[in-house]
Amino acid sequence: MASLYTEKSKNIRKTWILFSGFLIFVISVGWVFSQVYGDSTILYMAVFFSVMMSIISYWQSDKIVLKMHKAKEVTMKTNPELYRIVENLSITAGLPMPKVYIIPELAPNAFATGRNPEHAVVAVTEGLLQKLDRSELEGVLAHELSHVGNRDILVSTVAVVLVGFISLLADMFMRSMMFGGRRDNEGRGGGILILIGVAVAILAPISASLMQLAISRKRELLADSSGALLTRYPEGLASALQKISSDPTPMRSANNTTAHLWVADPFKGKKAMGFLHKLFLTHPPIEERIKALEGLKI
Repeated sequence: MASLYTEKSKNIRKTWILFSGFLIFVISVGWVFSQVYGDSTILYMAVFFSVMMSIISYWQSDKIVLKMHKAKEVTMKTNPELYRIVENLSITAGLPMPKVYIIPELAPNAFATGRNPEHAVVAVTEGLLQKLDRSELEGVLAHELSHVGNRDILVSTVAVVLVGFISLLADMFMRSMMFGGRRDNEGRGGGILILIGVAVAILAPISASLMQLAISRKRELLADSSGALLTRYPEGLASALQKISSDPTPMRSANNTTAHLWVADPFKGKKAMGFLHKLFLTHPPIEERIKALEGLKI
């Protein structure tokens, strides 16, 4: 158990280091564009808007995600079994009772969101409740509550916003090159800077996405081990992951924006996938996660 706590601390530290690097990356991209245009205002705007968008995501991210997936809140009266499982696990984990939501999807899956443990949300699909037994359901919910306890939901949510901002910044730069920006800069002998700016505009969104996905994969493995420690039964989560990954039911509301939030990749079984999803994985391979759970000594 001691080694599990040590690994947990290491993973949390690595995740926050990676996130700090993400913010530095945003500022660096803004600096490159400001050098190309010879205008430091661009750098100040990049920093200002990245901070502002992070603040907005901090307060509104959970509401946006729940609305995207048409989630409905449940109570002790409307679904006592689900509510009691979440309540018991929350007490065991020493966490406040989160709000519980059900998503009208037949594909088995779940996610947690919220800015902190006091404002956390746990959401499960109808398919998860129908297709998993109690020990498997407890394993999945313990995994999601571990995300809450580890406070990594906020990191991943803000990362999404920063990736979007970098993509927007890169798109604005490329458009400006098409509509006169290139000609304006050539007079200052800034041809090399322009080439660097174009390269950054192309590579920055890809690099930012890779950083975001690295955060996502790290937090999934950490939540698996923390969730297993919470239930004292890693076999339950391992069995649930196997069922979820092998279930062919497509998720109608799956999208690249929130794919990393789910306990397992929501795109399985879908024939049409976006290019970015094919290129980058949001989750570690299920086989790797199950193997790690089977190797835990609790």
